[in-house]
Amino acid sequence: MRSVKYIVDNLDQFQKVVREIASSTIESKRGATVIGLYGNLGAGKTTFVQTFAKHFGVEETVISPTFVIEKIYPIRTNGRKRPTSNGASEFTHLIHIDAYRLEKSEELLHLGWKEIISDPKNIILIEWPERVSDIMPEHIQIRLKVLDDENSREIEVI
Repeated sequence: MRSVKYIVDNLDQFQKVVREIASSTIESKRGATVIGLYGNLGAGKTTFVQTFAKHFGVEETVISPTFVIEKIYPIRTNGRKRPTSNGASEFTHLIHIDAYRLEKSEELLHLGWKEIISDPKNIILIEWPERVSDIMPEHIQIRLKVLDDENSREIEVI
């Protein structure tokens, strides 16, 4: 798969790129669509999820689930239809996971990981996926990097 890199200099540009990525995200044919967010602390992973969730019609305030590990948000389409790769209906849940505090992958399994990744109506965004790499399915990788200017970011989609 070919990677795409974006360089953004401010929050508005960052959010525009995230909306572009969200618009091009289509459902998986075999299970949940999983997006792994890679990057150091402060790289913009939670901001990415907040913008992505808003694009998908999540009405709740999205905050980092660092201490609860997982938050599940219903997706409200408000009558908008999104294209899908398999002709199925749209995503119904956005699941935000923060694996930073996990000691072992088994902890994620106890939260129903196998069930949520098997449902093609779920879109899962997971921060710190490298902490649970042994149970990560095939997924879209988003690599976020702070550049020399603290406001600038590199966003790479793999």
